[in-house]
Amino acid sequence: MPGELRVIEGGSGSPQLLLLHGLGATADVWAAWRPLLAERWPGHWRAPDLPGHGRSAPLADYTFAGLAEAIVPIVDPDVPTVVLGHSLGGVVGLVLADPDRALGIEAVIGLGIKVEWSEEDLQRAAVIAQRPTAWFDSRAEAAARYLRVSGLDGLLSADDPAVDAGLHEEDGRWRLALDGAAFGVGAPDMPRLLARTTADVLLARGERDPMNTDDQLARLGARRTTVAGLGHNAHVEDPAAVLSQVLGVWAR
Repeated sequence: MPGELRVIEGGSGSPQLLLLHGLGATADVWAAWRPLLAERWPGHWRAPDLPGHGRSAPLADYTFAGLAEAIVPIVDPDVPTVVLGHSLGGVVGLVLADPDRALGIEAVIGLGIKVEWSEEDLQRAAVIAQRPTAWFDSRAEAAARYLRVSGLDGLLSADDPAVDAGLHEEDGRWRLALDGAAFGVGAPDMPRLLARTTADVLLARGERDPMNTDDQLARLGARRTTVAGLGHNAHVEDPAAVLSQVLGVWAR
C-alpha cells in the first residue's frame, strides 16, 4: 500500500525521475541531489525508502518482484519516467520496467549493480539475513553499524541527518531500521531482466567499484558507462557526475 512507503519528493510535471537506493540504505542517500534536481531536472522526482528500509514497512518475504510491486503505487503511468537505481535499486528498476507492468518507464540507469554472484556470495548474504537484530546502547554505535552496512562509511558522518532514517530508537536503545531479512533477496537474473524490458537501459559503475567490473557489464550486452574515480556509492560521492548520466540517458 502507498501509505507503507516513506517517500521524499520534489519538483513538478513531466518527466518523472524515480530514485531507488541500494540495500541497507534509505532515500536520504539522495539528499545532496535535491538542489541539483531543482536546477537541472525538468519534472517531478520521487525517492522512496524501499520496503524493510528506513521508515517503510517490511515485507514478509523479499524478492525483486515483491520490492517492485511495493513501488508501483508511486509511479504515475501517465508520465514518462526515468529510474535511477543504485545496486539493489537498479534491479528493482529493471523489474518495474517490464513492459507487462505498463508503467511508462522509458529509461533505467542501473548504477553499481552486482551482476555476478558466486555460491559463496549467496551463502554469506543468507547468513546475514538470518542474524538476530542487534541492539546498541547509543545512537553513535548504531550509526557506525548503519554506515558500514549501507556502504556509506567514510562518505557520511555518523551525525549526518541523512543517517537518522536508517536508525530506530526504542526505550533508550538503538538498532538499524533495516529489516536484515532483505539480505536474502538473492541474485538477479540480469540477462532475463534486460531481455524483457523495452526501456532504454544504461548500466553504470564507478571506476573503483569492487562489486562489479567493466568486463562483467560488457558480457550482458547492454549499453554501459564507467564514472571515473568513483566507487560503489558513486551517487553519494559525486551527485553531479551521476546526474549528468541521467540527463544524458533522458536526452537520447
